[in-house]
Amino acid sequence: MNAHVGDRLVLEGIHVGDPRRVGVIVEVPHPDGTPPYRVHWEDSGHEALVFPGPEARVEPGTGHPAS
Repeated sequence: MNAHVGDRLVLEGIHVGDPRRVGVIVEVPHPDGTPPYRVHWEDSGHEALVFPGPEARVEPGTGHPAS
C-alpha cells in the first residue's frame, strides 16, 4: 500500500453493522509512501496514526494518479 498526502483512507467494517470509516491522509512519514499514515477522520474530526490492515484501501486525492 502506498499513499500521498491528500489521499483518502477507507476502512471497511469487518463485522456486520460496523460502519465504513473515511479519512484524509495528512502525513506520510516514509518517502516511499508506505504506512503508517496520520489520518484526519471525517466522522469524528480526530487525527490518528494508522497502520492500515487488509480491510483498508487508499483512494487517490486530486493532483496525482492512483498508486
